[in-house]
Amino acid sequence: MPTMKFKDIKKMNKEERMKKIEEMKFELVKAKAHASKTGTSKAKDIKRIIARILTLNNLEDKASKQVGNNG
Repeated sequence: MPTMKFKDIKKMNKEERMKKIEEMKFELVKAKAHASKTGTSKAKDIKRIIARILTLNNLEDKASKQVGNNG
């Protein structure tokens, strides 16, 4: 699973990002289970990707609210 850059996440629409979050949550569960067996973990990277997506969603929500209040 390659890491996702912020610019790649920006190219997605909100619906695609929500699907990606669901996929990442599933991957997180698998990574945690695998880490308990082998000792290595990708959970930290997966959490970062989820955080990037949620951050972008929050930024867009705030921007749309500001435009709505000023218009």
